[in-house]
Amino acid sequence: MSTELSSDPSGWTVDALAAAYADGSASPVEVTLTTLDRIRAVDPVVNAFVWVDEAAALVQARASEVRWRAGEQVGALDGVPTTIKDLLPVLGHPTLKGSRHCDPSQLPTEEAPTVLRLREAGAVIIGKTVTTEFAYFHPGKTRNPRDVTRTPGGSSSGSAAAVAAGIVPLAIGSQTNGSMIRPAAFCGVFGVKPSHGLVSRAGALTLSRTLDHVGAFARSLEDLALILDCIVGQDPADPDSRPYPSARFRASVAEPPPLPPSFAFVRTPMWDKADAEARDALEELAREVGAREVDLPDDFRFAWDALRAIMAADMAYNLGAMVDKGGEISQQFRDLVAEGRAVTAVQYLAAVRDARRYGERLTAIFEQLADAIITLSARGVAPQGLNATGDPVFCTLWTLTGLPSLNLPLLANGDGLPIGVQLVGAPGRDERLLRTARALIAGLAD
Repeated sequence: MSTELSSDPSGWTVDALAAAYADGSASPVEVTLTTLDRIRAVDPVVNAFVWVDEAAALVQARASEVRWRAGEQVGALDGVPTTIKDLLPVLGHPTLKGSRHCDPSQLPTEEAPTVLRLREAGAVIIGKTVTTEFAYFHPGKTRNPRDVTRTPGGSSSGSAAAVAAGIVPLAIGSQTNGSMIRPAAFCGVFGVKPSHGLVSRAGALTLSRTLDHVGAFARSLEDLALILDCIVGQDPADPDSRPYPSARFRASVAEPPPLPPSFAFVRTPMWDKADAEARDALEELAREVGAREVDLPDDFRFAWDALRAIMAADMAYNLGAMVDKGGEISQQFRDLVAEGRAVTAVQYLAAVRDARRYGERLTAIFEQLADAIITLSARGVAPQGLNATGDPVFCTLWTLTGLPSLNLPLLANGDGLPIGVQLVGAPGRDERLLRTARALIAGLAD
């Protein structure tokens, strides 16, 4: 039976592409050409891309088409258009890191291991997507496809927008505070920040070894699982990388949980910062799924200060020399470096210690009370304006502690703008988190 693709690429998933390639109703070359056409039609408004190499994309697509015709596809993403946040090196593409300070004539001599894993799975690398300056708060040129007068979030703004705009089904991003989950929420797509150390960060711009994560955006939970199957794995080049026992994400998503999942509804000490409409919507959802309300101890309110101290000090250490050289660097980033240089060793070590303690106490929730935590992904819908990227306050705790988290585009405000639901899981139990998310979505659909 034919599985002919819709003429509108905005709904294409990896499953749909693979089925069409398998029965010959579409080809990787046709899909790549459609993707490039979509970029020309949509990106002048959305501005998700900083670099597109049409010739290289078509070379990859033709190789994929040969493999499909021979029945020798190399992986789950063979022929799937994918984009990379412009913090990770890709051969033939400059790595500009969202800054005019970087030289576009300097091309990398090696690719990030995560990009290599995508290539090994057959992905067609379309180009590089916009990041905020050095993945901090100074915004890039990207607009939110849901409403171009609003921010797409940051720092992985281009990756989230490229998926939301129907350009590509998959995109790679990164997070040091709220840089993936917040854009996923604002743009209304699925996003995953895996457990710390699960996906290699080697080759990427280092902001903070303690806080940096690499993750992905997609149009479905199943597609997130597929890309995780391809990029998860131990990498000696990343000092925090660790082995993962199975990497069966897609299989786990397809399996029903052995028992109906249980949820803990955690407002966090920042609940009063959320918009009233977002608070009401999430509280209603929590009641609907029978989530147990869990209040965090009072000292958790200092977690946000801990992340700030670690992030500022680490970024000053890793990127301060670039600021000292001068050039076109925002005052916002200069101020962060100055702040980081003022963090004392005692303050830094105490923040790292506290992060570990918070993580241990949160783990007890998963051991004793719930399969996953439900909370907000952001304060509400994407704010108006393009001069800021929104507040990461509802991502901070989970990044600080390295717990896996998902954005699920399940809610909307009265105008139809997305409100993200964040699902947080136990450390290193990312497969279980995705399976729990699938059960949550299925239960809401009943």
